[in-house]
Amino acid sequence: MNDRIKYLKDNKHRIADEKRASMKCADGVSFFRTSMPNKQSADKDDNYRGLADVMMLEAVINTTGLLDSHEDVHIPGLWDRSIADPRLVYLLQEHEREFDHVISDQVRVSVQEKTWKELGAEYEGSTQALIFTADVHRDRNPYMFDQYLNGYVRNHSVGMRYVSLELCINSDEKYYIDEKEAWDKYIGYVANREDAETSGYFWAVTEAKLIEGSAVLFGSNWITPTISVEPKSDTGSKSLFSRIGKIF
Repeated sequence: MNDRIKYLKDNKHRIADEKRASMKCADGVSFFRTSMPNKQSADKDDNYRGLADVMMLEAVINTTGLLDSHEDVHIPGLWDRSIADPRLVYLLQEHEREFDHVISDQVRVSVQEKTWKELGAEYEGSTQALIFTADVHRDRNPYMFDQYLNGYVRNHSVGMRYVSLELCINSDEKYYIDEKEAWDKYIGYVANREDAETSGYFWAVTEAKLIEGSAVLFGSNWITPTISVEPKSDTGSKSLFSRIGKIF
């Protein structure tokens, strides 16, 4: 085992406590690469765009089963307790908890089973997607309203607090017996398993508390697209763009 993994093992309780004491948000830059969904362009007709002063959007804020750039894998069911307690949840711009960075405070939260291919990723199987369905008013945050309207928001990130997590290490050495047991228990959930095997470890997050969701340029979990954006008006106009377009 390399020095990094031994350090994690030696200090896992302290590191886990530090993770629980901090809020997890997106990285400044994500170091993984993948093909992501390319949203369809919004209708540019001025009369049509004028209808959209209020929109309803559906966005993926987080997905389970992906080794992210925080070295975490979110395990299915981690949001169950948190979203069972209804409360005010914000959709924010880039995790900035300021009034001028609120995109919406009219958010419905759900967990939905999605295939990776539905979300534009070439992994096999499915994931539990944390979905925000939000009513967005242009005058609340005009800049982000237009970013969504034009199909520019391709990535989201969850602001969360860790509740329960386990260190997983792929080693048959006796010193890592507990961590290897955790590895064997959770590795089957990991869609990008080759990345996990290359690293030799990850943190399995089995419970987390949802704080907020944000539109970001680069998320630590990069399979978090906008699913749909629809104008809300008395005319009942059609979708600006419907579902995820072809990947590029």
